[in-house]
Amino acid sequence: MSKMLGFIGLGVMGQAMARNLALKIPNEGGTELLVFDVDTKKAQTLVESSRNAAGAAIKTSSIEEIGRQADIVFLSLPSSAVVREVVLGDGGLAGFLKAGSIVADTSTTEVAVVKGIAQDLETRNIDFIDTPVSGGEKGAIDGTLSFMAGGKKDVFDKLKPYCDAMAASVVYMGSVGAGQTAKAVNQMIVGATFAVIAESFSMGVKNGLDAKVLYDAIKGGWAGSKVLDVAANDMFSREFKPGGSIDIHWKDLGYVMGLSRDTDSPVPVTALVYELFKAARAHGDGKKSQPSLVRLWEDLLKIEVK
Repeated sequence: MSKMLGFIGLGVMGQAMARNLALKIPNEGGTELLVFDVDTKKAQTLVESSRNAAGAAIKTSSIEEIGRQADIVFLSLPSSAVVREVVLGDGGLAGFLKAGSIVADTSTTEVAVVKGIAQDLETRNIDFIDTPVSGGEKGAIDGTLSFMAGGKKDVFDKLKPYCDAMAASVVYMGSVGAGQTAKAVNQMIVGATFAVIAESFSMGVKNGLDAKVLYDAIKGGWAGSKVLDVAANDMFSREFKPGGSIDIHWKDLGYVMGLSRDTDSPVPVTALVYELFKAARAHGDGKKSQPSLVRLWEDLLKIEVK
């Protein structure tokens, strides 16, 4: 295994992922994890909370030093634009990475962007793998994420043990961009499910059903799913605390719409869901979790699903 790792982006997902990576990679010969976030407090918090833990030592660093020292660099960043800037921008990783190193992007990033980054890095003899994840904040904390990987198979094989430290499932999908295409499919399904749960439970309550009894009635049948469980918990608690949020999922669905346009793939259901998430943002719920979509119907129907 590599002795020097890097992790850039310590937000809701990245903080927990980096911690699990450090905890589960053996500290063989001084293995270290160098971490960076634009919010330096997040990096310092991670270091302090992991100071006496087993596994690799975690140290705060910079993009330049991570590029110069790390053999493998993981990214967990909020948008395609930030991923491109961190890798290829002025002062980005590409100017410092050594030949033979690997960049693994766990962010949800546009397919065209990851393909462009991979092509640029290949001219520098640097490998790029798109490894988006699913499972939300809880999956990141528990180390049970699902990784979908795209890139060269031999590079994936080198990377997989590190992904395993953060995941319950790591699946190779194909060439660069295949991982992000799989994540697009994931976000389409999850987004549409959140939307129809909000719509259907609102109709049920409007017609006299108790929302909690309805959930108990259907959760064991074909309508049952992790998404239903998460949505029900949020609707009934009224907290709508984000792991994922309306804003983030809307951004991801926008990437889906771009891929649909670029590949001439019709996605009429997703197009409607994209507009519903946009409406929820306009409603002021962008920072809330995806189940807060229900608030659109609650306002229209003068009900509350709880």
